[in-house]
Amino acid sequence: MKRTATTALITVICGFYLLQLLIPSLQEQLFLINKAAFSDGSIHGVGTGEWYRVLTVALVHGGLLHLGFNMYALLILGNPIEQAFGRNKLLIIFFASLITGSLASLALDPINQPSVGASGAIFGLFGALLVAGRRIGVDVKSIVVIIGINFAMSFVLSGIDWHAHLGGLIGGALVSKVVLRKKKI
Repeated sequence: MKRTATTALITVICGFYLLQLLIPSLQEQLFLINKAAFSDGSIHGVGTGEWYRVLTVALVHGGLLHLGFNMYALLILGNPIEQAFGRNKLLIIFFASLITGSLASLALDPINQPSVGASGAIFGLFGALLVAGRRIGVDVKSIVVIIGINFAMSFVLSGIDWHAHLGGLIGGALVSKVVLRKKKI
């Protein structure tokens, strides 16, 4: 398998999932939360200055099924974007979407509600395909259907942070418009 940024992201995220299994307290140290009292009585979260959680949320997942769905989506979405536009643009879209998804989650979720997973960044890749799909030969209509199904699942299944999904989708689309635009001569 060719070494790509997509496979590197998958490897790092899966590696952290394995660490999370070995060190259960790791999830509590990395998940996204605005502000909450933890079991030891200490207050943690972005609201206390732990801004790293905006990024580290993508490294922890709520179970093997959650990890599997996210990594499959990352593989399916990341590869065509990376092939068409390059490693750097994929990484810019991924991390910008992760940040916008996390910020939407922080702004719209209850202050003490934790969030885990790379879904905000993955929805950002959906946004990138909406913006540039036709340019790289992707059926944009099917992307819209998949996004719709995923949003519907967010309201049917409990525990899904649809705010992060929406923030990532919007962030990914906006950043993609900037980084994927054709230069005019």
